[in-house]
Amino acid sequence: MTEISPLDQARILSEALPHMQQYDEETIVIKYGGHAMGDEETAKNFARDIVLLEQTAINPVVVHGGGPQIATMLKRLGIVSEFAAGLRITDAATIEIVEMVLAGSVNKQIVGYINEAGGKAVGLSGKDGNMVKASKTTRTIIDPDSHIEKAVDLGFVGEPEKVDLTLLNQLIGYELIPVLAPLATSKDGQTLNVNADTFAGAVAGALKAKRLLLLTDVPGVLDKSKKLIPQLSVKDARKLIADGTISGGMIPKVETCIYALEQGVEGVVIIDGKMQHAVLLELFTNTGTGTLIHK
Repeated sequence: MTEISPLDQARILSEALPHMQQYDEETIVIKYGGHAMGDEETAKNFARDIVLLEQTAINPVVVHGGGPQIATMLKRLGIVSEFAAGLRITDAATIEIVEMVLAGSVNKQIVGYINEAGGKAVGLSGKDGNMVKASKTTRTIIDPDSHIEKAVDLGFVGEPEKVDLTLLNQLIGYELIPVLAPLATSKDGQTLNVNADTFAGAVAGALKAKRLLLLTDVPGVLDKSKKLIPQLSVKDARKLIADGTISGGMIPKVETCIYALEQGVEGVVIIDGKMQHAVLLELFTNTGTGTLIHK
C-alpha cells in the first residue's frame, strides 16, 4: 500500500465534505450480493465502510443475498434442486435451508463484522415485524416441443407486495444499522424467498431512500464496446434493454433499478462490490463508480 502523507489524508477528508453534506441524515440502502461478499477481508472492509457511513450521519440499511452460500449448503446436505427456465424451484426442504443460511449464518456474519468495526448492527429478515409481505412468484415458459406457454410453479419464491416500515423506523436514525435477509411472509403465513435485488428495491422504495446501491460482481452497465456507462436515465435504460445492449443477468438488475425509482428512490447505482471501498468511492468522491440510473 502506498503511504499517504498526513496532508493528503486531510485533503481527501476535506474534499469529501460536500458529498457528506449531500447525504446528511439521508437513508442509503446497500444491496450486498452473495458474490460481492468475496473473502473475509473484503467483507470486513465492507463492514468498516458501512460503519463510516453511520458515523457521518448517513443512515445505511444493508440487504444481503447468499446464493453461493445456499448452493454450498444444499450440496453439503445432498439436496438436489430442480431448475425451470433458469430459476431454482424452491421446495419445502430447500426453503428451510434457504432460511437457515440467509437469516442465520450469512446475516449474523455480516452483523458480526459491522459490530466488530464499531457499529451496532441488527440482523433481521423481512418476516420480522411483518416488514415485507410477498405473493408467490409465477413464471411462464414456452414449452420447446409444443410452443405453448406454461406456468411454472417456483415453489416458495415470492415478489414483495407490501413493506411495513414500523420496525425499520424504530432503528433508522438511532445509530442502529439494519441488516436484512431477503425473506418474506405470504398472506397465509408461508416463508417465501425473495430475490435480494428485488427485496432491496422494495425496501429502498418504501423508505424513499436517497440512493440504492446494488453491489454486484460487475463494474456496472456496459455499452456495446464493453465500456462502462456512468449514467443512464430510465428511458435510456429501456432502450438499451430493447436493443440488446443490456442482456442476460443485467436485465433483471436494471429492471429492479427502474422499479425502485418508480417507488420513490432518488437514484440507483450498480457497482462492483469486489472493488475496495466501492461504497465510499461512490458516495464520497467526485468521480463515483459504477452506473447511476435516475428518472
